[in-house]
Amino acid sequence: MAQRRTLIAGNWKMNGRRADGLALASDLAGRLKGAGEVPFELLVCPPFPLLFPVGEAISDSPLLLGAQDCAVKQHGAHTGDVSAQMLVDAGCRFVIVGHSERRQDHAEGDALIAAKAAAAHAEGLIAIVCVGETEAERDAGQANAVVSRQLAGSLPAGATAANTVVAYEPVWAIGTGKTATPQDVADMHAHIRAELAGKVDAADGVRILYGGSVKPGNAAELMAVPNVDGALVGGASLKADDFWAIAASCR
Repeated sequence: MAQRRTLIAGNWKMNGRRADGLALASDLAGRLKGAGEVPFELLVCPPFPLLFPVGEAISDSPLLLGAQDCAVKQHGAHTGDVSAQMLVDAGCRFVIVGHSERRQDHAEGDALIAAKAAAAHAEGLIAIVCVGETEAERDAGQANAVVSRQLAGSLPAGATAANTVVAYEPVWAIGTGKTATPQDVADMHAHIRAELAGKVDAADGVRILYGGSVKPGNAAELMAVPNVDGALVGGASLKADDFWAIAASCR
């Protein structure tokens, strides 16, 4: 089996002003620097306006910076868009694409998500490509089929273990307090691993994150599930103690 370094990613979503973001990022950076060698990578994904100040605040630490989305185009007359070039300029190494809230709130489809991931790859960013089913789709027995379709449509040509991370986020478990059982997670992550084999070079090295109400109380159990290579954390990433506890649960 390929060695896959655990990734704990914090998606701050639309939360935090400058002072909040700087305090949180500086706290995490300090903990990470003081911890010495750790068995995980720690990533924060603030809102766009906070990328530059947070990036500058953590530049001398191992804490990684990512964005929550990017545009398909790299420059031009695209009002309101933020390009992958701009993210790199802010110090980003990662970008989330296809989060369920983008798919639902902004009607983003697989083809657009694949184009965003390709744009990220072109600028040297690692794309975290999100997939996951709704509660209705799971209840109808369609969870695997939905995720297979999203993977087929959302992973761009040229996706590799070096430039792509997949995040499985059951939509029904995001911000709801509901969490998939360890068996649910094991089954889906095994399914994703099998699906990647025909779609991504060095597929066994692709990290698959679990995202869906991950918190300190369930992190150790979830991170021990086969094929779970880390977590995409929402609400708990806004509290330094909670986010650090999730990361510290990785062994």
